Amino acid sequence: MASKKSPVLFIPHGGGPLPLLGDSQHKNLLEFLQQITNRFAKPDAILVISAHWESSRATITCTEKNTLIYDYYGFPEAAYQIQYPAPGSVFFANKIYQLLAENNIKADLDHQRGLDHGAFVPLKIMYPDADIPCLQLSLLNTLGPAEHIQLGQALARLRNDNILILGSGFSFHNLPAFMTAATDPADSQNAAFEEWLIHTCTNRQISEDERKHKLIHWHEAPSARYCHPREEHLLPLHLCYGIAETPAKLIFNASVLGKKTSAFFW
Repeated sequence: MASKKSPVLFIPHGGGPLPLLGDSQHKNLLEFLQQITNRFAKPDAILVISAHWESSRATITCTEKNTLIYDYYGFPEAAYQIQYPAPGSVFFANKIYQLLAENNIKADLDHQRGLDHGAFVPLKIMYPDADIPCLQLSLLNTLGPAEHIQLGQALARLRNDNILILGSGFSFHNLPAFMTAATDPADSQNAAFEEWLIHTCTNRQISEDERKHKLIHWHEAPSARYCHPREEHLLPLHLCYGIAETPAKLIFNASVLGKKTSAFFW
Protein backbone atom coordinates (compact mmCIF):
# COMPACT_ATOMS: atom_id res chain seq x y z
CA MET A 1 0.00 0.00 0.00
CA ALA A 2 1.42 3.38 -1.00
CA SER A 3 2.16 5.81 1.82
CA LYS A 4 -0.01 8.86 2.10
CA LYS A 5 1.42 11.97 0.50
CA SER A 6 1.93 15.10 2.59
CA PRO A 7 -0.62 17.89 2.04
CA VAL A 8 -0.23 20.71 -0.45
CA LEU A 9 -2.38 23.83 0.01
CA PHE A 10 -2.95 27.01 -1.95
CA ILE A 11 -4.66 29.66 0.17
CA PRO A 12 -5.52 33.35 0.10
CA HIS A 13 -3.60 35.11 2.86
CA GLY A 14 -5.82 38.20 3.01
CA GLY A 15 -4.98 41.87 3.06
CA GLY A 16 -1.72 42.46 4.92
CA PRO A 17 -2.16 41.88 8.68
CA LEU A 18 -5.95 42.40 8.60
CA PRO A 19 -6.85 38.75 9.32
CA LEU A 20 -5.05 39.14 12.67
CA LEU A 21 -6.64 42.50 13.52
CA GLY A 22 -10.29 41.47 13.70
CA ASP A 23 -11.26 42.88 10.30
CA SER A 24 -14.86 41.91 9.51
CA GLN A 25 -14.13 41.35 5.81
CA HIS A 26 -11.75 38.55 6.76
CA LYS A 27 -14.17 36.60 8.95
CA ASN A 28 -14.67 33.84 6.33
CA LEU A 29 -10.94 33.47 5.80
CA LEU A 30 -10.15 33.47 9.51
CA GLU A 31 -12.64 30.68 10.19
CA PHE A 32 -11.32 28.66 7.25
CA LEU A 33 -7.67 28.94 8.32
CA GLN A 34 -8.53 28.05 11.91
CA GLN A 35 -10.14 24.76 10.91
CA ILE A 36 -8.11 23.66 7.88
CA THR A 37 -5.41 21.96 9.97
CA ASN A 38 -7.99 19.40 11.12
CA ARG A 39 -7.72 17.82 7.67
CA PHE A 40 -4.21 16.43 8.13
CA ALA A 41 -1.65 15.37 10.72
CA LYS A 42 0.58 17.92 12.37
CA PRO A 43 3.59 18.39 10.06
CA ASP A 44 7.24 18.17 11.04
CA ALA A 45 7.92 21.35 9.04
CA ILE A 46 6.12 23.88 6.84
CA LEU A 47 7.40 25.21 3.52
CA VAL A 48 5.70 28.45 2.47
CA ILE A 49 5.76 29.82 -1.06
CA SER A 50 4.61 33.41 -0.55
CA ALA A 51 3.55 35.93 -3.18
CA HIS A 52 5.71 38.48 -1.36
CA TRP A 53 9.17 37.17 -2.15
CA GLU A 54 10.70 37.15 -5.62
CA SER A 55 14.29 36.42 -6.54
CA SER A 56 16.34 35.86 -9.68
CA ARG A 57 17.00 32.28 -8.51
CA ALA A 58 14.95 29.97 -6.32
CA THR A 59 15.99 30.94 -2.82
CA ILE A 60 15.32 29.14 0.45
CA THR A 61 15.46 30.61 3.94
CA CYS A 62 18.09 28.70 5.88
CA THR A 63 18.12 29.57 9.55
CA GLU A 64 17.33 27.92 12.86
CA LYS A 65 15.54 31.02 14.20
CA ASN A 66 13.05 33.02 12.15
CA THR A 67 12.51 36.75 12.33
CA LEU A 68 9.50 38.57 10.85
CA ILE A 69 9.34 41.10 8.03
CA TYR A 70 6.50 43.61 8.48
CA ASP A 71 6.23 44.21 4.75
CA TYR A 72 3.12 46.41 4.83
CA TYR A 73 2.43 50.00 5.72
CA GLY A 74 -0.35 52.26 6.97
CA PHE A 75 -1.77 49.86 9.57
CA PRO A 76 -2.33 50.34 13.33
CA GLU A 77 0.67 49.97 15.63
CA ALA A 78 -0.54 46.52 16.68
CA ALA A 79 0.28 45.28 13.16
CA TYR A 80 3.97 45.91 13.86
CA GLN A 81 3.94 44.15 17.22
CA ILE A 82 2.80 40.78 15.88
CA GLN A 83 5.07 37.94 16.95
CA TYR A 84 5.44 34.45 15.52
CA PRO A 85 8.56 32.83 16.98
CA ALA A 86 8.47 29.60 14.98
CA PRO A 87 11.90 28.04 14.44
CA GLY A 88 13.45 27.66 11.01
CA SER A 89 14.95 24.48 9.58
CA VAL A 90 18.45 24.28 8.19
CA PHE A 91 17.87 20.55 7.63
CA PHE A 92 14.87 21.02 5.33
CA ALA A 93 16.45 24.06 3.66
CA ASN A 94 19.40 21.93 2.61
CA LYS A 95 17.11 19.09 1.53
CA ILE A 96 15.14 21.46 -0.73
CA TYR A 97 18.38 22.91 -2.11
CA GLN A 98 19.59 19.39 -2.93
CA LEU A 99 16.32 18.42 -4.62
CA LEU A 100 16.54 21.47 -6.85
CA ALA A 101 20.19 20.76 -7.66
CA GLU A 102 19.31 17.18 -8.65
CA ASN A 103 16.81 18.64 -11.12
CA ASN A 104 19.36 21.12 -12.54
CA ILE A 105 17.66 24.12 -10.95
CA LYS A 106 20.10 26.68 -9.56
CA ALA A 107 19.16 27.85 -6.10
CA ASP A 108 20.47 29.92 -3.20
CA LEU A 109 20.26 29.61 0.57
CA ASP A 110 19.43 32.81 2.47
CA HIS A 111 20.70 32.87 6.06
CA GLN A 112 19.27 36.29 6.93
CA ARG A 113 15.76 36.73 5.55
CA GLY A 114 12.78 36.44 7.87
CA LEU A 115 9.20 35.35 7.23
CA ASP A 116 7.07 37.89 5.34
CA HIS A 117 3.38 38.47 6.03
CA GLY A 118 2.36 35.99 3.34
CA ALA A 119 3.86 33.38 5.66
CA PHE A 120 3.44 34.54 9.25
CA VAL A 121 -0.13 35.86 8.99
CA PRO A 122 -1.76 32.58 7.90
CA LEU A 123 0.62 30.48 10.00
CA LYS A 124 -0.24 32.39 13.17
CA ILE A 125 -3.90 31.54 12.56
CA MET A 126 -3.31 27.92 11.52
CA TYR A 127 -0.66 27.03 14.11
CA PRO A 128 -0.78 29.66 16.87
CA ASP A 129 1.65 27.77 19.11
CA ALA A 130 4.47 28.55 16.63
CA ASP A 131 6.12 25.22 17.46
CA ILE A 132 6.61 23.87 13.92
CA PRO A 133 9.77 24.72 11.94
CA CYS A 134 8.90 27.06 9.04
CA LEU A 135 10.85 28.10 5.99
CA GLN A 136 10.14 29.96 2.76
CA LEU A 137 10.92 29.43 -0.90
CA SER A 138 10.95 32.44 -3.20
CA LEU A 139 9.13 32.91 -6.44
CA LEU A 140 11.23 33.53 -9.55
CA ASN A 141 11.16 37.19 -10.57
CA THR A 142 10.62 36.24 -14.22
CA LEU A 143 7.06 35.35 -13.12
CA GLY A 144 6.92 32.56 -15.70
CA PRO A 145 4.09 30.09 -14.98
CA ALA A 146 5.86 27.16 -16.69
CA GLU A 147 9.00 27.79 -14.63
CA HIS A 148 7.01 27.68 -11.41
CA ILE A 149 5.32 24.42 -12.35
CA GLN A 150 8.77 23.02 -13.13
CA LEU A 151 10.03 24.28 -9.76
CA GLY A 152 7.20 22.42 -8.08
CA GLN A 153 7.91 19.25 -10.04
CA ALA A 154 11.47 19.31 -8.75
CA LEU A 155 10.15 19.31 -5.18
CA ALA A 156 7.58 16.53 -5.57
CA ARG A 157 9.61 14.13 -3.40
CA LEU A 158 9.08 16.45 -0.43
CA ARG A 159 5.63 14.89 -0.16
CA ASN A 160 7.29 11.72 1.09
CA ASP A 161 8.25 13.66 4.23
CA ASN A 162 5.80 14.95 6.79
CA ILE A 163 6.06 18.54 5.51
CA LEU A 164 3.14 20.85 4.77
CA ILE A 165 3.60 22.76 1.53
CA LEU A 166 1.69 26.04 1.67
CA GLY A 167 1.23 28.24 -1.38
CA SER A 168 0.21 31.63 0.03
CA GLY A 169 -1.26 34.09 -2.44
CA PHE A 170 -4.74 35.13 -3.61
CA SER A 171 -6.85 33.83 -6.49
CA PHE A 172 -8.00 37.43 -6.97
CA HIS A 173 -5.53 40.28 -6.53
CA ASN A 174 -6.51 43.61 -8.03
CA LEU A 175 -5.87 46.23 -5.36
CA PRO A 176 -7.97 49.06 -6.89
CA ALA A 177 -10.86 46.62 -7.29
CA PHE A 178 -10.57 45.62 -3.62
CA MET A 179 -10.94 49.28 -2.73
CA THR A 180 -14.21 49.55 -4.66
CA ALA A 181 -15.61 46.20 -3.55
CA ALA A 182 -18.27 47.75 -1.35
CA THR A 183 -19.98 49.38 -4.34
CA ASP A 184 -19.65 46.33 -6.61
CA PRO A 185 -20.80 43.26 -4.66
CA ALA A 186 -21.52 41.22 -7.81
CA ASP A 187 -18.29 41.44 -9.79
CA SER A 188 -18.89 39.42 -12.95
CA GLN A 189 -15.23 39.54 -13.97
CA ASN A 190 -14.14 38.21 -10.59
CA ALA A 191 -16.76 35.46 -10.86
CA ALA A 192 -15.76 34.48 -14.41
CA PHE A 193 -12.10 34.00 -13.53
CA GLU A 194 -12.92 32.10 -10.32
CA GLU A 195 -15.16 29.75 -12.28
CA TRP A 196 -12.38 29.13 -14.82
CA LEU A 197 -9.78 28.56 -12.09
CA ILE A 198 -11.93 26.16 -10.10
CA HIS A 199 -12.80 24.16 -13.22
CA THR A 200 -9.16 24.07 -14.33
CA CYS A 201 -7.79 22.97 -10.98
CA THR A 202 -10.45 20.49 -9.88
CA ASN A 203 -12.04 18.89 -12.97
CA ARG A 204 -11.03 15.22 -13.07
CA GLN A 205 -12.07 14.93 -16.73
CA ILE A 206 -9.14 17.14 -17.76
CA SER A 207 -5.86 15.35 -18.49
CA GLU A 208 -2.83 16.59 -16.59
CA ASP A 209 -1.27 17.75 -19.86
CA GLU A 210 -4.36 19.86 -20.56
CA ARG A 211 -4.48 21.18 -17.00
CA LYS A 212 -0.83 22.16 -17.17
CA HIS A 213 -1.39 23.89 -20.54
CA LYS A 214 -4.32 25.87 -19.14
CA LEU A 215 -2.37 26.96 -16.08
CA ILE A 216 0.63 28.02 -18.17
CA HIS A 217 -1.69 30.07 -20.39
CA TRP A 218 -3.79 31.36 -17.49
CA HIS A 219 -3.67 34.89 -18.94
CA GLU A 220 -6.04 33.71 -21.68
CA ALA A 221 -8.75 32.91 -19.12
CA PRO A 222 -11.84 35.16 -18.80
CA SER A 223 -10.92 38.47 -17.12
CA ALA A 224 -7.49 37.12 -16.21
CA ARG A 225 -5.65 40.44 -16.27
CA TYR A 226 -8.44 42.22 -14.43
CA CYS A 227 -8.13 39.68 -11.61
CA HIS A 228 -4.32 39.62 -11.75
CA PRO A 229 -2.79 42.78 -13.25
CA ARG A 230 0.46 41.21 -12.00
CA GLU A 231 0.58 37.49 -11.39
CA GLU A 232 2.70 37.10 -8.26
CA HIS A 233 -0.32 36.20 -6.11
CA LEU A 234 -1.38 33.43 -8.48
CA LEU A 235 2.01 31.78 -9.06
CA PRO A 236 2.22 29.98 -5.69
CA LEU A 237 -0.68 27.92 -7.09
CA HIS A 238 1.41 26.93 -10.11
CA LEU A 239 4.21 25.75 -7.87
CA CYS A 240 1.74 23.77 -5.73
CA TYR A 241 0.28 22.16 -8.83
CA GLY A 242 3.76 21.23 -10.05
CA ILE A 243 4.40 19.40 -6.78
CA ALA A 244 1.10 17.48 -6.92
CA GLU A 245 0.25 17.15 -10.65
CA THR A 246 -3.21 15.82 -9.80
CA PRO A 247 -6.66 17.43 -9.61
CA ALA A 248 -7.12 19.61 -6.55
CA LYS A 249 -10.07 19.78 -4.17
CA LEU A 250 -11.82 23.12 -3.74
CA ILE A 251 -11.85 23.72 0.02
CA PHE A 252 -12.74 27.42 0.22
CA ASN A 253 -14.71 29.73 -2.03
CA ALA A 254 -16.00 32.79 -0.24
CA SER A 255 -15.76 36.55 -0.01
CA VAL A 256 -12.59 38.22 1.27
CA LEU A 257 -12.40 42.02 1.05
CA GLY A 258 -15.60 41.92 -0.98
CA LYS A 259 -14.26 39.60 -3.70
CA LYS A 260 -14.66 35.87 -4.25
CA THR A 261 -11.49 33.90 -3.72
CA SER A 262 -10.62 30.20 -3.53
CA ALA A 263 -8.34 27.76 -1.78
CA PHE A 264 -7.25 24.37 -3.10
CA PHE A 265 -6.03 21.18 -1.46
CA TRP A 266 -4.01 18.30 -2.88
